[in-house]
Amino acid sequence: MESRLEYAKVAPGAYEAMRQLQRYASSCGLDPKLLELVKMRASQINGCAYCLDMHSKDARALGETEQRLYALNAWHETPFYTDKERAALAWTEALTLLSETHAPDDVYEEVSKHFSEKELVGLTINIVAINGWNRLAVGFRSVPGTYQPPEKKP
Repeated sequence: MESRLEYAKVAPGAYEAMRQLQRYASSCGLDPKLLELVKMRASQINGCAYCLDMHSKDARALGETEQRLYALNAWHETPFYTDKERAALAWTEALTLLSETHAPDDVYEEVSKHFSEKELVGLTINIVAINGWNRLAVGFRSVPGTYQPPEKKP
């Protein structure tokens, strides 16, 4: 597989704008393991191999279990996720598949039970960011496999 183009080099300003959005999203105060599940689920829906590779590695580095990562695509049918995680995953699916779902009221009501308004904005910005990254990586055929999670600081 070969990349179509290296968007970060071609348009560094656009890349930096995405990184700024990601910095905000990452600093929203939500559990990093939850955010990795959200990123993985959106990336599964969008078929983004690059992001699946990256976020599965990041999730494992945070202590996520293989069982939960392997079953994520069928989260509706497993007992491995908390009610809060389920609400976040349902919100992720609703927003990732927006043209099909139109963000239904019942999904919003459920996610609102588990997240404060500020947390809900943070969760939503994370979903917006990963969908943007997915579109860049899929559109320009970013090649998966080389990403390694950052080293943990002692």
